[in-house]
Amino acid sequence: MRAGEGSDALFAAPPRVEKPAEKPAPAPKKPHRNERLPAEERPVARVAVDVNLAHLDRAFDYQVPEQLSADAVPGARVRVRFAGRLVDGFVLAREDTSEHTGRLGWLEKVVSPEPVLGAELAGLCRAVADRYAGTFADVLRLAVPPRHARVEAETPPERPEPRAPEEHGWGAYPRGPALLEALAQGRGAHAVWQALPGEDWPARLAEAAATTAAGGRSAVLVVPDRRDLDRVQAACEAVAGADAVVALAADLGPAERYRRWLAVARGQVRIVVGTRATAFAPVRDPGLIVVWDDGDDSHAEPRAPYPHARDVAMTRAHRDGAALLVGGFARTAEAALLVASGWAHDVVADRATVRARGPRVTAIGEDDRQLMRDPAARAARVPSVAFEAARAALTAGAPVLVQVPRKGYLPAVACANCREPARCRRCAGPLALPTGGEAAPVCRWCGHPDAAYRCGACGSPKLRALAVGSARTAEELGRAFPQTVVRSSGGGATVLDHVPGDPALVVATPGAEPVAEGGYGAALLLDGAVLLARPELRAGEETLRRWFGAAALVRPAGEGGRVVVVADSSTPAVQALVRWDPAGSAATELAARDELALPPAMRMAAVDGPPPAVADLLAALPDTVEVLGPVELPPGTKLPGAEERTEGAERCLVRVPRTEGRTLARELHAAQAVRSARKEREPVRVLLDPLDPL
Repeated sequence: MRAGEGSDALFAAPPRVEKPAEKPAPAPKKPHRNERLPAEERPVARVAVDVNLAHLDRAFDYQVPEQLSADAVPGARVRVRFAGRLVDGFVLAREDTSEHTGRLGWLEKVVSPEPVLGAELAGLCRAVADRYAGTFADVLRLAVPPRHARVEAETPPERPEPRAPEEHGWGAYPRGPALLEALAQGRGAHAVWQALPGEDWPARLAEAAATTAAGGRSAVLVVPDRRDLDRVQAACEAVAGADAVVALAADLGPAERYRRWLAVARGQVRIVVGTRATAFAPVRDPGLIVVWDDGDDSHAEPRAPYPHARDVAMTRAHRDGAALLVGGFARTAEAALLVASGWAHDVVADRATVRARGPRVTAIGEDDRQLMRDPAARAARVPSVAFEAARAALTAGAPVLVQVPRKGYLPAVACANCREPARCRRCAGPLALPTGGEAAPVCRWCGHPDAAYRCGACGSPKLRALAVGSARTAEELGRAFPQTVVRSSGGGATVLDHVPGDPALVVATPGAEPVAEGGYGAALLLDGAVLLARPELRAGEETLRRWFGAAALVRPAGEGGRVVVVADSSTPAVQALVRWDPAGSAATELAARDELALPPAMRMAAVDGPPPAVADLLAALPDTVEVLGPVELPPGTKLPGAEERTEGAERCLVRVPRTEGRTLARELHAAQAVRSARKEREPVRVLLDPLDPL
């Protein structure tokens, strides 16, 4: 070996060894057509199934197959197998694991990937169900409308941003400008607004909603009926723009209603107007929730769990940090409680402004001179002071409003000989005369005419009126004021929205009073004693609400406006109307109910059903609750879940302090769950805070 040859070999690079190539990771196994494999990400879906049984009122976990993973987003509508059958449901959340240790069922189908049930709406529905001892599924039926597939596939139009109001009319209320400032800044102000007589309340609500929307948050306005909805919608469109407002109502039809609801859920619209179900409208970032005329019974949902729009709005304002505005010409005891507790502020005008804007109110027997001129004023249905007010207004060229609480012609009749109330020979229901002339009396319960009526006590065929309806009133006023136009609104006639400012008599039932151009010159509020004598807890409150609503349509006293209420001037409700003091009257009503331990000073639940079923449910409640009753319900009461009308049903009232209201709702729900798990067949209805517990 030559020199240097060994060293070169020693330090030479080792021979290169080829490493085998690494095998790529195996691709995820794709499921075959009929094979189900769990989703790779969050394979568990928490689903709210559409089952309204109390003992199943919870979410259930289902396994999500890989084929449906992309569409099974939270809020989507799905189909799952529950108790051996396919039922609808909503995905509440997607999770990595389940607390259930057994085998999970599969998600069968994604009906729509549209997330219609967001986390905020689901939380609101759960809170409402807990407050009213109901089930989550029942509240979802009220909050989410049925799906319309064609509407979901449509391309939504572009909508402009809402305009801010250039000026507002809240200056008449000392706290009005501060309220608008809070709405513009997104603060959660709570207020109870007492609208002035003659106030353009749709414009005021539109200004508040547009101020909220211009600040970047959404506004929800809840009104009692379609007439109010049309007025508020027109006012909002005039202030914020036609395409910046959406109106939700049940009479729109399924496609159009779902189209508008989707526009709200997708965040395209920030101002929503509608009736009671609109309190659940899924707006983005709610900043203002308005409930107008919360005393109207249209705000109370007739389906389980029977929530009230005012309570839904309060719950939502508390959860979302939104502002709440409860307004009206009158005031309920519940609204008075919000102010008395400090939860809401009072937005009212000063007394000088109220006197300047209000009409002059005259009651029967307010002074001796009135009774000297008309000694029969207390007994007359339309006393001379009412005729004088109507005649003066017509002479001045203004229309006159006549409010009649009963509809029809003669809604109640009796024997002309012995004064025994006329009853149907088939069902013992009250008879009524639908028209004048020789028309046969008709039963108000079964609708059967009784052409050969004879009194069951004395055998006389003659009838006399016990009560007079709006049709007969219009007929009599037409004879008293010949050459004067008489218009009817409600009570079987077409409900008018507006009437011209020409001289005319407008006969309307409560809630159907049309708005007159320039205001009415006078208003006659008839049959006040009948309204106040109704056997209801809210008789006085409801009577005042109807009176204030009609009197607010009359011109100010300085322009000759006058209101004549045909009721005794010494009645507290009449005195509140004369003073135009709805806030003071509501505070007095609240104090009286507090003394008597009645709602809203107490939380109360009504339990209706057959006596054994009611007793069984009440036995499950703790001894700390106070049970009142039972009392019999009217014959033929139809209970939810019953196949036919229940005879012999009764009602018990359960009363607790307000601080224990949540506990009462929880205990009632638990008692219903026990009955549901035992598959009890006799239905029991539970109503928390019913409008009329008596």
